Amino acid sequence: QVQLVESGGGLVQPGGSLRLSCVASGNIFSINNMGWYRQASGKERELVASITSGGRTNYADSVKGRFTISSDNAKNTVYLSMNNLKPEDTAVYYCKADIQRIGTVVVFRFWGQGTLVTVSS
Repeated sequence: QVQLVESGGGLVQPGGSLRLSCVASGNIFSINNMGWYRQASGKERELVASITSGGRTNYADSVKGRFTISSDNAKNTVYLSMNNLKPEDTAVYYCKADIQRIGTVVVFRFWGQGTLVTVSS
């Protein structure tokens, strides 16, 4: 089995910073890309940022210049550094990874359990 475990969420004041981490573990052969999505109350889940195994990144327009995604391929870990946080960034943040498991040829998408980020004074 494959498991994604997120950490780093919490309560922060507007203008503050947080760093999220997500570690993938299990019978992993390779990870094609990893990323972060978020879902605010009453809204659909949306892409925040993604990164390929080669380091190519993609960001939602709403977070460009404030958030930075990075990864440590050797540790199967992806990070999201969030700066200048705004109340509208409040959401549950989910880690996503497209993984090929050992002994298989198919790539599946796996999700973490989510971590809550609340931006409020």
